[in-house]
Formats: sequence, structure tokens, C-alpha cells
Amino acid sequence: MYPAQHKFHIPVMGLAFTIDSPVKVAQYGISSVISIMEDRLTEMMRKHYYNYFNEPYFPITTRDDNYREKRITDYLNLVSRIVTEKVEKIKVSVFEAGSEIVKYFEMLPEESNLKQIYKQMTGAIDLTEKDELKKVLRNEITAGSIDVNIMTKLDKNNYTKDGVLIENGSDALAALKGYAKSDLKNSSIIFSAGINPNLYNYLEKFREFDAKGVGQFEKRIIIKVSDYRSALIQGKYLAKKGIWVSEFRIESGLNCGGHAFATDGFLMGPILEEFKTKRNELRSILFEIYTKALEAKSFPTFNQPHPIKISAQGGIGTYDECTLLHHYYGIDSTGWGTPFLLVPEATTVDDATLQLLQKAKKTDLLLSKNSPLGVPFHYLKGTSSDIEKNQRIDREKPGSPCTDKHLVNNTEFTEEPICTASAKYQKLKINQLQSLNLPAEKYQREVKIVLDKECLCIGLSNAAAIKYDQTFLKNLPAVTICPGPNIAFFSKTVSLQEMTNHIYGRNNIITDAGRPHVFINELFIYINYLKDQILEETDSMDAKKEKYFLSFYNQLMSGIKYYRNLFDLQTGLQNRVSKISMII
Repeated sequence: MYPAQHKFHIPVMGLAFTIDSPVKVAQYGISSVISIMEDRLTEMMRKHYYNYFNEPYFPITTRDDNYREKRITDYLNLVSRIVTEKVEKIKVSVFEAGSEIVKYFEMLPEESNLKQIYKQMTGAIDLTEKDELKKVLRNEITAGSIDVNIMTKLDKNNYTKDGVLIENGSDALAALKGYAKSDLKNSSIIFSAGINPNLYNYLEKFREFDAKGVGQFEKRIIIKVSDYRSALIQGKYLAKKGIWVSEFRIESGLNCGGHAFATDGFLMGPILEEFKTKRNELRSILFEIYTKALEAKSFPTFNQPHPIKISAQGGIGTYDECTLLHHYYGIDSTGWGTPFLLVPEATTVDDATLQLLQKAKKTDLLLSKNSPLGVPFHYLKGTSSDIEKNQRIDREKPGSPCTDKHLVNNTEFTEEPICTASAKYQKLKINQLQSLNLPAEKYQREVKIVLDKECLCIGLSNAAAIKYDQTFLKNLPAVTICPGPNIAFFSKTVSLQEMTNHIYGRNNIITDAGRPHVFINELFIYINYLKDQILEETDSMDAKKEKYFLSFYNQLMSGIKYYRNLFDLQTGLQNRVSKISMII
């Protein structure tokens, strides 16, 4: 299996916020994830980094054939080359206070073998021994994984200027091809938001994802899932094509940043427990299907299954929580997203938005209906995008200009799909609502749902444009940011080393001593979510919906029972669970 120097990773955040995180952290052995869905953003980043390193920049324009995949490929190659150069510089740097090589080893977890060798080296008195240990340490320095993310549902078809459909040229397929053709090694592509049959079928055409030996992949597949059933279904789908999933990345349904794909009341703890008990079974099931598929293709087979990593993310905030996930559930890596928005050394956030994040309280954070995808979306109030949207509403010109069209998915009024955040859709929808003669309260509620929708293509990209003083996409400067609820408990910017020290229990940067445990915080969010769902359906409640809500409630109660058993010896947490069960 591929080596990992650290026990955590930085997940994809928005479009811009981790667009160049590998350039900032990979040289320290830290893995991070780039979104490759917005090719104009990658083109802007190509320009920035070619200029930054004083190399000639040659634009890849929309007039070029397959420009989307070419932009992605070249940007990933550029990032890879920059990281390689940085790693080589660290290897030859001097072991002295404040140096990059010292920073590399100081940030490692205490139980790391390399950290133990480093401590042995610093404590060595004999100079010959010290030099030999330094040589060992230099040879073991490796970069963190440069991973990419494709949100499978963002797969708009693309056409030539003559209106001809581009074969295998949809957004997701072109992004996949761009990644596959890149020079990245020891890297992963992460698929989120469920199965996209066209994308998964296209994946079968690329030999770059084939195993070179047991556990040996140059490019790996990671599937982001909400539960075990999703992992089994998607794993089987790909195994039947001779494609191995090297990692299942479990994300909390609601206690996360960005889009929130709620489960039907299934909580993180019980989900992790199922993965823990069925991990070997999952590997065996997938290996049997995978082997038959390889045989049918006359491809080489293997005498044992490739390893499967299990990682988890969503609302994690303390060393104790990480310890529970690693030691009890056997999690290989924990994802730390939202807290890293306050680490300028790791993520790309413009200064104004960074100030908002530091001041953010629970009341500033919404599980909103702002996403045009119709999926709950975590949202920070008061951003420039929020202000701009409300100004357009006040001028009675709601909606955004739709320039990128990545989220076009509505055909309610038009033959060609349009985005529900667009000015065109919102005008048509409000006109329809006005014609229905709805009761005033219902009308206002429906109009608010329409007006809440916000352009994410531009809003989630602009932080990088502002930070690096590049041309705004279509001269639209507003920024949207989508932190998870965890941001309310982190209130200051910190260095990369301070954050890693917090993750590994060497210090504590949480300023709110009343922060609930990650499992309990998720439970609160699910309770509030269920209440909101019931209230929304009060006027149209029927037997089917009642059955669904009762099932949801029973799952929450089952989760509470599970937590009572799991934390029986932790009386403080047990008391909180008891109080919550009384509320619900």
C-alpha cells in the first residue's frame, strides 16, 4: 500500500480554497485534494504559477481542441513539478532551527518511525552516528499525495461551436481524462456525490488506473461515501469493470462543509462501526468480483486482494476524536477541512473572507438551500456574494449571470437546462408563483427558496482570483465560502505547524471550551434537520412521509443507544446524550 507520512489529509474545499494546497503542503508529506471541475480556474492558476516561477506562460484558450482536459493536465503537471522541486530542496537543506527539513520532521506524529529516528538523531552525541541518521532521514523524505476531486453530478455536456455534442467531452469526463493524462504518480482521484454511470464506464478505458502489482498503483481510485451500503454498491460497480477502489472516504452526512448529503438518520458512529466489522468482508467481496473481471479481459490477476484504506472526515476537531477514530475504528486517515481554512500556509482564502471566518459564530452558519443543485449547502452569512445577491434582490433584479453553466440542471421552463441561480430562471419562477394566487405566507416562503439560490461556479472560485490579483472570472468579484459547523470553534489564523501540533495533541487551538464531541455535534445537527424537514412538510403530510420521518427518528434513537454503549465510561459525554434524548 502507498506510504503516508501523516495520519490526516486536507479534503477538497470549494473550488479555489484548495486549488493549490499541494504546492503549499505536499513537500511536508501532507496530502491534499484539488477540485478540477472549473477549468477556467485551473487556467488562471497556470498563469499565476508560471509567472511566479518566472517561466513562460502559454495560454490554453477555448479555441484549442480539448482545451478543458489540456488545462487540467498541464496544471497538474505544473503542480507536480513544483512539489518535486520543493522536496528536493528540503532534502539538501541544513538541520538547524527554523529550516524546512526540521519543520518537515517536527510536524510528523509522535508515533511515526521517522519521528523516532529524528529524535534519535537530535539526541545523538557521536557525530558519525548523527550524520548516518541524517542520511537515513533525508532518504525517507517523500511528498504528500497530490489528489484531485470530481463531483460526479457536475457533468454538463459540452458542444462544439457548431452545436455538435463533443463525444466524451462532458465536464466530468474531460476532467477525468485530464487527470489520467497527467504525470502525477502515487496520486488518487476522488469521486464524490454518488454514481455517475457515464463517468464510471469511461473510467474503464484508462489503463493508468490498473494495478502494477499487489497494492501498486500510480493512480488510485477513492470513493467518498456516506455509509457502508454506498461503498458496497459503488465498489461492486467498479470491480465488475476490473477497477479497484483503493480507499473509501466516509464523510458525515451533515457535519461537513460544502454540500451536505444527509443520510436517513444514520449517524457517523454506527456507520463507522459497520465499516469496522465488515471491512474484511468488503475487501473479499470486491476482490472476487474484480478477479473475475480481470480474467474476462485477459488481464493479469493477483493472488491476494489489494489493500483498501478507510478514511473519515466531517467535523473532526480534536486529538481525542482522532485517537478514537484511529484506535477504535481502525481509520487510516482523518480529513481536516474547515479548520484549515484558517491556515493561510495551506489554503487559499482572500483576506476579507478570512476575517469573516475568524469571527464566525454558530448563528452565522446556515445549512442552507443556496445551492442550485437542490442539495443542502453549508453557508457563511455576510460574504461578498451574500451581500451582492441581496443587493440585486433589493434592485428587483434577482439572480446571477450564468457564465460557467456547470450547475445547469433545470428544464422546468426551458428545453435547454438552465441554473436555478440564474437571473433567467428566477424571473420565470417568480412570475409563475405570482400567477398561482398562493396564500401570502406560502408565497413568501416559495419566493425565498428561489431567491436564496446563489451562483457557486464563480463564488467558490474567486478567492484565488483575489488572493493572487488575477483577472476576475467575467469581472464578477463576489466570494462564496462553505465552511462546516466546526468553524465556530476555531477563531484565529494559525501556522501550518500550529495546526499539525493541534491535530496530534501537542497543543490546543480551540477557543470555545464548550465545543461538543464530533459525534454529539453531528447528532444535534441531525435533530435540527429533522425538525426543519417536518415543519416544511406540515401542510402536505401524508402516510408515506410520516413513515419516512418515523424511520428517521428511530435511526437517531438507535444512534443515541449506540453512543450510550460506546461512551459508557465517559460520564460527561453520556450526560449530554441523555439530555439530547430528552429533547428529541
